[in-house]
Amino acid sequence: MHGQAQNSPQDEDRIKNLKKLSQERDLRAKEVLIVGKPQLLSEEEFIVPASDGKHNYKVIHLDSWSCECPDFKNRCQKLGIYCKHIKALQLFLKLRGNTKVEDFDVLQITKDGENCIYCSSEKITKQGYRINKSGKKQKFRCEDCRKFFVNEPVKHIKGNAKLVCMTMDLYYKGLSLRDIQDTFKQFYNLNLHHETIRRWIMKFTKKINEYVETKTPELGKQWHTDEQNIKVKGKLLWSWNTIDNDTKFWIANNVTKGRSLEEARQQFKKVKQVANEQNPETLITDGLQSYKKAIKKEFTTHKDIMGRPRENSVLHIGNAGIKKPVNNNIIERLHGEFRDFDKVRRGFKTKETAEEWLTGMKLYHNFIKQHQSLNGLTPSQKANIDLKLDKNRWLSLLKESVKQ
Repeated sequence: MHGQAQNSPQDEDRIKNLKKLSQERDLRAKEVLIVGKPQLLSEEEFIVPASDGKHNYKVIHLDSWSCECPDFKNRCQKLGIYCKHIKALQLFLKLRGNTKVEDFDVLQITKDGENCIYCSSEKITKQGYRINKSGKKQKFRCEDCRKFFVNEPVKHIKGNAKLVCMTMDLYYKGLSLRDIQDTFKQFYNLNLHHETIRRWIMKFTKKINEYVETKTPELGKQWHTDEQNIKVKGKLLWSWNTIDNDTKFWIANNVTKGRSLEEARQQFKKVKQVANEQNPETLITDGLQSYKKAIKKEFTTHKDIMGRPRENSVLHIGNAGIKKPVNNNIIERLHGEFRDFDKVRRGFKTKETAEEWLTGMKLYHNFIKQHQSLNGLTPSQKANIDLKLDKNRWLSLLKESVKQ
């Protein structure tokens, strides 16, 4: 038997020197993180600050790591070790993972622990990436059924569900389509056409809304209804809205050409459909005559022969004003949110488009936006619609909606 070959004294010295150089860069990497955090340029590119706080270097991770700093180019690359900037980035990514902060890689949403899409097994392993015209996707292999798959709820689009959700969140927070287009170009080096972004928002808002409409909120006893003008192709239409005072839940909205009795009844029919046999004790509106007649037809408002309110009867207060003791300020604030949203869009091209965007705003208001007046809860949470959403509420809603 031959014994194992032993390193020469020169080789041992070389190994010791490499180890020492690598350890020195480990220490300097921590100094880099004290100066500042790395920044994302694209999936594979990062900007890492120098320890002097005056310079920045680009670190690239494709099949291997590389850095634009002189130390890596002139020394580390030849010796086969990493420079302090690469080590700083690796350490930063590791720390982010340990504290359960989202990855730099916004295009990867699949997390360890998800199940096989074929047999639901939890024994899955990452198997590199699949790259095609739809973009770069994490590929998995199931150890039980031995099949490969991409665990992605949104198929056949450039990017993935997290990117789609990000566009929706930015849009309903007030950014225009071209603002969002510019954001993804600057921060993620992604070229997305603004019409592509619009189609994503339209498609997945509709999908999520179909899911949340199957849930019934537990509403309070005082509801508010009001109408406002919206501009559609240069003409003014009316947007009717009803909101619950206790939960701030936006119950229903409807777009009409006028404010007739029949159009007022359309709004209350929608309200009753969402409320699912719940009635308020008080329904507050302004002095529009259509409200008085429509509420009498859609709700029980009259009293018995003894002058007592009938069971489930609704008291209509129809003279609400901004400075009056009974006011509609809660819904006026809702209209203000819409005005800010509409100002960026400069009106809508069709009535159908206006209805679609109002549906999206209602979805955002009820299920995504946390309200200070509700101690940080969303109206849906306050109304006891417990969907057990994760930190990324858009993504959780999207995942649940595509299962339906």
